[in-house]
Amino acid sequence: MAFGRLERSERPKPMGEINMTPLIDVMLVLLVIFMIAAPLMSSSLRLDLPKSEAATPSDAPKFILVSLAADGSLFLGEEKLAAPQFQQRISTLGRANPDLELQLRADKAVPYGQVAELIGWMQAAGLNRIAFVAETP
Repeated sequence: MAFGRLERSERPKPMGEINMTPLIDVMLVLLVIFMIAAPLMSSSLRLDLPKSEAATPSDAPKFILVSLAADGSLFLGEEKLAAPQFQQRISTLGRANPDLELQLRADKAVPYGQVAELIGWMQAAGLNRIAFVAETP
Protein backbone atom coordinates (compact mmCIF):
# COMPACT_ATOMS: atom_id res chain seq x y z
CA MET A 1 0.00 0.00 0.00
CA ALA A 2 1.41 3.25 -0.99
CA PHE A 3 0.64 6.45 0.81
CA GLY A 4 1.00 9.25 -1.55
CA ARG A 5 -0.65 12.43 -2.48
CA LEU A 6 -3.93 12.11 -4.19
CA GLU A 7 -4.34 14.30 -7.17
CA ARG A 8 -6.65 17.15 -6.49
CA SER A 9 -8.33 18.83 -9.37
CA GLU A 10 -8.75 22.53 -9.24
CA ARG A 11 -12.17 23.70 -8.07
CA PRO A 12 -14.35 25.28 -10.71
CA LYS A 13 -14.28 29.05 -10.53
CA PRO A 14 -17.51 30.77 -9.49
CA MET A 15 -19.59 32.14 -12.29
CA GLY A 16 -19.42 35.93 -12.35
CA GLU A 17 -22.44 36.50 -14.60
CA ILE A 18 -26.17 36.03 -14.08
CA ASN A 19 -27.90 33.54 -16.34
CA MET A 20 -30.56 35.69 -18.02
CA THR A 21 -32.47 32.89 -19.77
CA PRO A 22 -34.78 31.97 -16.85
CA LEU A 23 -35.48 35.64 -16.15
CA ILE A 24 -36.45 36.28 -19.77
CA ASP A 25 -38.67 33.19 -19.80
CA VAL A 26 -40.55 34.37 -16.71
CA MET A 27 -40.92 37.87 -18.16
CA LEU A 28 -42.38 36.51 -21.41
CA VAL A 29 -44.85 34.29 -19.55
CA LEU A 30 -46.01 37.29 -17.48
CA LEU A 31 -46.34 39.37 -20.64
CA VAL A 32 -48.60 36.75 -22.23
CA ILE A 33 -50.72 36.51 -19.06
CA PHE A 34 -51.22 40.29 -18.94
CA MET A 35 -52.01 40.45 -22.66
CA ILE A 36 -54.76 37.88 -22.18
CA ALA A 37 -56.08 39.33 -18.90
CA ALA A 38 -56.12 43.04 -19.89
CA PRO A 39 -59.19 42.88 -22.18
CA LEU A 40 -61.06 40.91 -19.53
CA MET A 41 -60.62 43.71 -16.98
CA SER A 42 -62.53 46.22 -19.09
CA SER A 43 -66.16 47.05 -18.39
CA SER A 44 -68.26 43.92 -18.29
CA LEU A 45 -71.56 45.79 -18.58
CA ARG A 46 -72.66 45.80 -22.21
CA LEU A 47 -75.32 48.33 -23.13
CA ASP A 48 -76.83 49.12 -26.51
CA LEU A 49 -76.58 52.90 -26.21
CA PRO A 50 -78.61 55.17 -28.48
CA LYS A 51 -76.69 56.82 -31.29
CA SER A 52 -76.49 60.59 -31.72
CA GLU A 53 -74.60 62.86 -34.11
CA ALA A 54 -74.33 65.54 -31.42
CA ALA A 55 -72.82 63.26 -28.75
CA THR A 56 -69.66 64.85 -27.39
CA PRO A 57 -67.59 63.51 -24.51
CA SER A 58 -67.83 65.40 -21.24
CA ASP A 59 -64.70 66.63 -19.52
CA ALA A 60 -66.20 66.86 -16.03
CA PRO A 61 -63.50 66.27 -13.42
CA LYS A 62 -65.81 64.55 -10.93
CA PHE A 63 -68.68 62.40 -12.06
CA ILE A 64 -70.73 59.35 -11.14
CA LEU A 65 -71.38 56.73 -13.79
CA VAL A 66 -74.91 55.32 -13.57
CA SER A 67 -76.07 52.59 -15.96
CA LEU A 68 -79.56 51.27 -16.61
CA ALA A 69 -79.55 47.88 -18.38
CA ALA A 70 -82.26 46.63 -20.72
CA ASP A 71 -83.68 44.37 -17.99
CA GLY A 72 -84.02 47.33 -15.58
CA SER A 73 -80.88 46.57 -13.53
CA LEU A 74 -79.25 49.60 -11.92
CA PHE A 75 -75.46 49.97 -11.78
CA LEU A 76 -73.47 52.56 -9.87
CA GLY A 77 -70.11 52.37 -11.60
CA GLU A 78 -69.61 48.61 -12.03
CA GLU A 79 -71.62 47.63 -8.92
CA LYS A 80 -75.13 46.27 -9.42
CA LEU A 81 -77.57 47.58 -6.82
CA ALA A 82 -81.23 47.11 -5.97
CA ALA A 83 -83.44 50.21 -6.20
CA PRO A 84 -83.55 51.02 -2.42
CA GLN A 85 -79.78 50.59 -2.04
CA PHE A 86 -79.23 52.66 -5.17
CA GLN A 87 -81.39 55.52 -3.86
CA GLN A 88 -79.57 55.47 -0.53
CA ARG A 89 -76.11 55.56 -2.14
CA ILE A 90 -77.11 58.33 -4.54
CA SER A 91 -78.57 60.48 -1.74
CA THR A 92 -75.37 60.01 0.28
CA LEU A 93 -73.24 61.04 -2.70
CA GLY A 94 -75.54 63.96 -3.47
CA ARG A 95 -75.34 65.31 0.07
CA ALA A 96 -71.56 64.93 0.14
CA ASN A 97 -70.97 66.74 -3.16
CA PRO A 98 -73.95 68.41 -4.89
CA ASP A 99 -71.73 69.65 -7.79
CA LEU A 100 -71.08 66.09 -8.91
CA GLU A 101 -72.07 65.33 -12.49
CA LEU A 102 -74.12 62.23 -13.15
CA GLN A 103 -73.36 60.42 -16.42
CA LEU A 104 -76.37 58.30 -17.31
CA ARG A 105 -75.91 55.32 -19.62
CA ALA A 106 -79.31 53.85 -20.43
CA ASP A 107 -79.86 51.02 -22.89
CA LYS A 108 -82.07 52.11 -25.77
CA ALA A 109 -84.50 49.26 -24.96
CA VAL A 110 -85.27 50.72 -21.51
CA PRO A 111 -88.73 52.34 -21.31
CA TYR A 112 -88.76 56.10 -20.96
CA GLY A 113 -90.69 55.81 -17.69
CA GLN A 114 -87.79 54.04 -15.97
CA VAL A 115 -85.33 56.68 -17.18
CA ALA A 116 -87.63 59.47 -15.94
CA GLU A 117 -87.99 57.72 -12.56
CA LEU A 118 -84.20 57.45 -12.28
CA ILE A 119 -83.80 61.15 -13.10
CA GLY A 120 -86.32 61.94 -10.36
CA TRP A 121 -84.24 59.99 -7.85
CA MET A 122 -81.16 61.96 -8.89
CA GLN A 123 -82.87 65.31 -8.49
CA ALA A 124 -84.30 64.27 -5.11
CA ALA A 125 -80.74 63.42 -4.03
CA GLY A 126 -79.61 66.94 -4.99
CA LEU A 127 -77.76 65.98 -8.17
CA ASN A 128 -78.89 68.36 -10.90
CA ARG A 129 -76.05 67.99 -13.40
CA ILE A 130 -77.06 65.01 -15.55
CA ALA A 131 -75.28 64.01 -18.76
CA PHE A 132 -76.78 61.45 -21.12
CA VAL A 133 -74.16 59.16 -22.64
CA ALA A 134 -74.69 58.12 -26.27
CA GLU A 135 -72.58 56.55 -29.00
CA THR A 136 -71.51 58.45 -32.05
CA PRO A 137 -72.45 56.62 -35.27
